[in-house]
Amino acid sequence: MRKFKKIAAVAVAAAMTLSLAACGSKTGTPSTTEKQDVTLTMWGAEEDQKMLQGMIDSFIAKYGDKANFNIQLGVESESTAKDVVLTDIEAAADVYAFASDQLPDLVNAGALLCIDDMDGALKSYAGKGVADVKAANASGSVDAASYNNKFYAFPMSADNGYFLYYDSKLVSAEDIKTWDSLLAAAGKAGKKVGMTFASGWYNASFFYGAGFTTGLNADGTTTIDFNGKSADGYTGVQVTKSMINIAANPAFMAIADGDISNQIAGGKLCAVVSGTWDATAAQAAFGDGYAATKLPTYTLEGKQVQQGSVAGFKLVGVNAYSKNAGWAALLAEWITNEENQKIRFTEREIGPSNIAAASSDAVAANIAISALAEQSAYGVVQLVGGKFWDPTATFGKSITDGKLKADDEAGIQKALDEMVTGVTSPVE
Repeated sequence: MRKFKKIAAVAVAAAMTLSLAACGSKTGTPSTTEKQDVTLTMWGAEEDQKMLQGMIDSFIAKYGDKANFNIQLGVESESTAKDVVLTDIEAAADVYAFASDQLPDLVNAGALLCIDDMDGALKSYAGKGVADVKAANASGSVDAASYNNKFYAFPMSADNGYFLYYDSKLVSAEDIKTWDSLLAAAGKAGKKVGMTFASGWYNASFFYGAGFTTGLNADGTTTIDFNGKSADGYTGVQVTKSMINIAANPAFMAIADGDISNQIAGGKLCAVVSGTWDATAAQAAFGDGYAATKLPTYTLEGKQVQQGSVAGFKLVGVNAYSKNAGWAALLAEWITNEENQKIRFTEREIGPSNIAAASSDAVAANIAISALAEQSAYGVVQLVGGKFWDPTATFGKSITDGKLKADDEAGIQKALDEMVTGVTSPVE
């Protein structure tokens, strides 16, 4: 049994009741002009409870003349939300936050209301529709909140991804634009540029930038096209050649997965690919030169292609079994709007998915968060099965170990085919 903080407000006005279970059902509208008591439950991370209570208070202040609210706030981490919700969907909160990679399982289990069906209610009460919510947030976060071309959650944050830290005393703003110029500057300074290649979370960034894709099937297997040709017209062999050329540069340092912070502290790096969790280490190592930006472009078939990345987001969804789904949708929209995303950043340094919030002076002043926001335009949500990780790690390590040669196209193709076969093998 979960413990809740109870927040109540009593007001008079119209009430809204919407009970929709999935996309494709009829769009609900306010059902009556009579007063109604509205009870809602909401879950959020333990460290966010005080902040979320303030958001609930402001929601009640905004809509308190529309209904009599009784809103209960409970503790549930975004990282474990899916497991708890799927234990008993009907008993789960009306509104809950979760990590974006949990979305497919929640949708397939019928645990999320389709937000597309809330368009009329959002327009009537919040003055904005689904299209407005999508336009207000980074495209990557909107993609993360969508499944099978339907919109299932409100983007809340964009704070889990990687970008480039660098020492501006050693490499210039011009140097960091491409891998070629960055490595040249590092070599001139007698330093290294570090990145983890032996991980599908990191090395997929080159393939994503070139238009390749991955996907998660209903049976838990992964779809992956890295050994073929992308929608952008590049082959996996060509991308791998580019990676080999980067890894073969004397100024490149291959870093083992999980060892980035140690290597930053080691003092050999002037630039490194990592995320916000290494901001303290990078700042300590680079001192007055501490800086960060989006990932560089890389040379692919004589052209400069923007390196992609894996972007992680946090979302807020509405329980498909909510008895007050319309109000739940409005509450979810409220706690994820521009103003409240600014509050999240101010109080918890959580990177906004809202474009306007991410463009604020405060975010711009936070070097790591600003770089993450810049890179998010090129990030994709990596939905993959458990068989994805070992083959992609082995493939990346074969590059940094020098086992693949840029002039051996047949060998590269074989390695790509072996990786894809391993990734797409059936789940045991």
